[in-house]
Amino acid sequence: MSRTSLALRITVVCLAIAAVAVVVAGLVAARLIRTTGTDVLRQSLAAQADVVASQLDETGIGNRLGVGKVAEVVRGQGIDVVVRRPNGTLDGAGTAAAIAASKAGLTRTGSDTVFVEGRQYLVEVRTVGAKGAAFALVQSTQIGEARGRILVRNTVLALGAGLAVAAIAGLVLSRMLSRPLRRAASVANGMRSGRRDLRVPVEGPSEVADVAKSVNELADALQYSEARQREFLLSVSHELRTPLTAVTGFAEAIGDGVAEGEDARRAGRTIHREAERLERLVSDLLELARLGADEFRLDPARLDLAALVDECADVWRLRCARQDVTLLVERPPGEVPVIADPRRLRQVVDGLAENALRVTPAGAPIVFSLVAADGQARLAVRDGGPGLAPEDYPVAFERGVLNKRYRDSRPVGSGIGLALAHGLVTRMGGTLTAGPAPEGGAAFTVAFRLG
Repeated sequence: MSRTSLALRITVVCLAIAAVAVVVAGLVAARLIRTTGTDVLRQSLAAQADVVASQLDETGIGNRLGVGKVAEVVRGQGIDVVVRRPNGTLDGAGTAAAIAASKAGLTRTGSDTVFVEGRQYLVEVRTVGAKGAAFALVQSTQIGEARGRILVRNTVLALGAGLAVAAIAGLVLSRMLSRPLRRAASVANGMRSGRRDLRVPVEGPSEVADVAKSVNELADALQYSEARQREFLLSVSHELRTPLTAVTGFAEAIGDGVAEGEDARRAGRTIHREAERLERLVSDLLELARLGADEFRLDPARLDLAALVDECADVWRLRCARQDVTLLVERPPGEVPVIADPRRLRQVVDGLAENALRVTPAGAPIVFSLVAADGQARLAVRDGGPGLAPEDYPVAFERGVLNKRYRDSRPVGSGIGLALAHGLVTRMGGTLTAGPAPEGGAAFTVAFRLG
């Protein structure tokens, strides 16, 4: 489905806002111009009426208003003069101006607005002397309306120019804002194609800069993750190659008849042992893959962690004795209830014990230590082996890290056992940490809230 561009949307929004502003401003301006034009026209007419009145007296009103220079000047401005003589007669009776003056009344000084035959007239009345003489200046508002129309037209032209400027400004602004986003989209498309060396310049407004920064951080994370995956695959490949080589070699010896009798039985036991090692490795890989999937299933239940430690100790005490390693159990009396998946938690403890036994020399201890305090149950599997370098404890649960660093100096596992254990404990709501042990080796501690 095609979508409109951000630049077009910003331009349309700017135009819409500008158009609304222009319409509102135009309506308000037209109203103000019409009202102001009428007011100005009335003020001007009143001022001229005052000027005319100041030059008249009761005796000279007839002649001077009839043919005088003042009346001629006023009439030259489009203003009609209507005179009411002392005897009550009107000059110019029957004309529209006289009708307007009559409606306004020529009995007292004042201002009025009247309509004659649908046209609006402004009337300024001034009385002269005490004998009832008066005059009125009458002017049609059409003059003011014509001037107002000119002003409105000029205002509309100005607003139209403003609308055009707003359109240009919106187009320029939209391009400025969308350019960094287009760059970010281009980099994202490059990342989708496999490029990891592309980065977006962090520029523009803070929101756009945040998008660019997020894309760059995503690129860095992908680059780091893929590098770690390559290292992990190399580590797993190394672990797979050793048992596969042994299985292939001994199988060929049996098949070729080189190994017979006791040698064949020894070869068969070796093949069986290496096949089990491969099976464990493949199982760990599958478990680790499922751990990150939504369908990974856990069955949490209330269990006695002290009883689980006793069960594990019964199994591992015999295995430790075979290698002249002492297994010690430290736990409080009574139950230590927690909420966890019994099968998965047993898998974690067995994995930690297997790692400990692999590196613990004869005569050194392995300790299962269970402590319940501060609302938590902490089960530590400690060993008397060589331990880890201080900088390795924070990365102990990253896939393949310890395998890569120690496989040339000591027995190591698949490289994914600790990562799997950490994932399992985390999914069950607990924590798994690593640190030095008092026995001289490493201690891996599983912690759950007391249930």
